[in-house]
Amino acid sequence: MKNLIRAVVDASALRHNLREARKVAPDSRVMAVIKANAYGHGLVPAARAFADADGFAVARLDEGLALRAAGLTQRVLLLEGVFSADQLALAAREHFELMVHSFEQLQLLDALQGTAQVSAWIKVDSGMNRLGFRLDEFGAAYDRLRANPRVLPDPTLVTHLSSADDRRDIRTARQLRDFDAVTSALPGARSIANSAGVLAWPAARADWVRPGLMLYGVSPFPAGTGAALGLRPAMTLCSEVIAVKSVLEGEAVGYGGTWIAQRDTRMAVVAAGYGDGYPRGTQAGAPVQVGGRRAPLIGRVSMDMITVDVTDLPGVAVGDPVVLWGAAVPVEEIAAHAGTIAYELVCGVSQRVQIEVA
Repeated sequence: MKNLIRAVVDASALRHNLREARKVAPDSRVMAVIKANAYGHGLVPAARAFADADGFAVARLDEGLALRAAGLTQRVLLLEGVFSADQLALAAREHFELMVHSFEQLQLLDALQGTAQVSAWIKVDSGMNRLGFRLDEFGAAYDRLRANPRVLPDPTLVTHLSSADDRRDIRTARQLRDFDAVTSALPGARSIANSAGVLAWPAARADWVRPGLMLYGVSPFPAGTGAALGLRPAMTLCSEVIAVKSVLEGEAVGYGGTWIAQRDTRMAVVAAGYGDGYPRGTQAGAPVQVGGRRAPLIGRVSMDMITVDVTDLPGVAVGDPVVLWGAAVPVEEIAAHAGTIAYELVCGVSQRVQIEVA
């Protein structure tokens, strides 16, 4: 049975965007970031579409195990690493590569039993102030990791950029400088760039790049769209009209009556709401495509429904197709109307939305 609301994912667009990442960073290997259910696009289907990537990066162990359960044998990096001896044993068994960012994780590795060796990526906190070893701690952490016989030689050296989406922000140059200062004399591959780093900071395109959002055809920058960057949006969030009603001039629509008709209005009710991941804070006027034509959102977003002014779209009827975001209605545009970022919208698609891979 076809759900009313669906996220249709274009696998050819995913493959196109991976090729674009390689085109921008031709000398780098690509660790395709597919955490958070592949940014809402479906973990396993996205991984299969990205089969030509050099590896997959996920946030947590359970995501990596889901890939293995689906029969995927590619390199898998756990971006948050592991947090217990049991997790470490599982990760070693599945040949997952581990991000090491704390002394507690070094202690777990020191206690690893058996003969298995793990591949490690060690993270420098060059200014993000989230995960990673501070600059003055990094040397000691690196020496301890390299001395561990359970860790393969020459761990990959990693940092994460805090402000790469702003080409004018001086913090990115500072982070690149500080990362180089503590790693330049060390062996091993380097990995710095996220999507914004890949697209905007050539100096961040090191041995490995870690694109995420751009692989799904969405811009990582505050303004503009993925399409303007040569990317193809992979997700189309679509639904249907479930009712068409008349609203008289002066009548209010929706919870709180925040939208009042300035004329006699034909209104379409669409099966989509914040229970599906369409953000409640989306403001009236946000574009919705109804039957291939744009119309403005009116009233508040409800849990299961939104309302759209279709007065100027003659012929709208129950069952007409609706696009909430996709190639014709960029998710970046909806995010701007909702006062948020596109990451939140695609990652927030709820479990009751049927994902279809085309």
